[in-house]
Amino acid sequence: MKATISSDSFAVASGVDSVVVELNRHDLSVIKTGSYGLAWLEPVLELEIDSVETTYRNVTPQAIESILKSRANKKHDLQIPNIETHSYYSTQQRLVFDDSGIKPPVTVPDCSLLDSVLNLSPTEIIDAIETSGLRGRGGAGFPAHIKWRTVATTESDQKYIVCNADEGDSGTFSDRMLMEADPFKLIVGMIITGYATGATEGYIYLRSEYPVALNFLQQAIDIAYRENLLGKNIRDSNIDFDLDIFVGAGAYICGEETSLLESLEGKRGEIRSKPPLPAIAGLLGKPTLVHNVISLASVPGIFQIGAAEYGALGVGRSTGTMPFQISGNVRQGGLIELPFGPTVRTLVENYGQGTLSGRPLRTVQIGGPLGAYLTEDELDTPLTYEHLMEIGAGIGHGGLVVFDDTVDMREQAEYAFEFCEIESCGKCTPCRIGSVRGKETVSQMRNKPGGDRIRLIEDLCDVMEKASLCQMGGMTPIPVRSAMQKFPEDFRGVKP
Repeated sequence: MKATISSDSFAVASGVDSVVVELNRHDLSVIKTGSYGLAWLEPVLELEIDSVETTYRNVTPQAIESILKSRANKKHDLQIPNIETHSYYSTQQRLVFDDSGIKPPVTVPDCSLLDSVLNLSPTEIIDAIETSGLRGRGGAGFPAHIKWRTVATTESDQKYIVCNADEGDSGTFSDRMLMEADPFKLIVGMIITGYATGATEGYIYLRSEYPVALNFLQQAIDIAYRENLLGKNIRDSNIDFDLDIFVGAGAYICGEETSLLESLEGKRGEIRSKPPLPAIAGLLGKPTLVHNVISLASVPGIFQIGAAEYGALGVGRSTGTMPFQISGNVRQGGLIELPFGPTVRTLVENYGQGTLSGRPLRTVQIGGPLGAYLTEDELDTPLTYEHLMEIGAGIGHGGLVVFDDTVDMREQAEYAFEFCEIESCGKCTPCRIGSVRGKETVSQMRNKPGGDRIRLIEDLCDVMEKASLCQMGGMTPIPVRSAMQKFPEDFRGVKP
């Protein structure tokens, strides 16, 4: 009998380690995989006997014995249909997460795709990226090919690829899930990117709160060196590419690319003034391509299905697939990879199945802690860069956080300022001081709502948006304004 069980952070947080101990006690052959992304079902256990597979949800150590006894009639309270047929999973279109949950994270990949791509010229690869329409999946949505071509055409004796794996936005976990389920997808994406741009060294700047991802990444990199996927003359070519991991120190601001580069150089994580752009003078003053995990892990899929076919997915200039993540007060939280274009409502109601509390939904925040709050009427907005921009929102890293009607939007606005206060690098006054004054003013509205404080917050948001050095201060007004404008009753003391 073979037992396959997820071992990523979803499952670890749900007690999977104790389940594995119990499975071993019953002399089962245990295979650990990443997660399928159906987080509310973890730990998910798949048992195979005589080529017949049965799947179980929310498995505990105490349930193992009864599960094994139930195999005779195949009935158990925790039994569910196989994941591949589950409506949450089967309706997705997975290119980044196509292998996640299916195989162990450190399985040596089939290198045929990589070999075929490395037989192309760097120019052909960058042209394919342009044809695909790939845009950065970290939040800004900047066209990837422009960064690639800039690094490739900038003369230098050394160039770098830096993966921004400092995934700090609340409600986001796609980077972590990919690194814990299929780290080779990221490694192959970085190899292709390095070859296309002329970079021979790469770094993964990993969030310190991701010990499980660190473990799988390091194992995968060690295997990659052993299998000649990394190092000198990779895949018996004249291409060199080295890769290492750098663990951050828990600063949200280092998710901004120039702060990340400062930290990577051993300095305090503070914003750099631009220009020069990192693509021209980045790490150690050399041309550096900075992408987040999903941007780089999207590269293999482009060559897997073809650049034109990839560009045909989605809507308009929002091409390809996006791993959306849904969490908060929701019944079925997890990851959903789809081409751009489904509505927010589709994710919240069809995939998420509404609020966990069963109470009416009041708002969804999209784009992390600096993202906008949406009203119920705005849930029919298609998830594309352009459509969300029209309503003053953004996709960000693809995270959606659901709130029911008990949420106090004044408290959410206060939290936005407090978050900025704690995470600001402190380099510029609008962000450093504005966040503190904003938190104080919104806090005062708890007992004295409305009045001049609303106007004061609006003026403060104008200053932070226009005068902050980076998006940390510049985007903090987004959740504050959306909360005040769309839910004014919480700020004027008239909430029923």
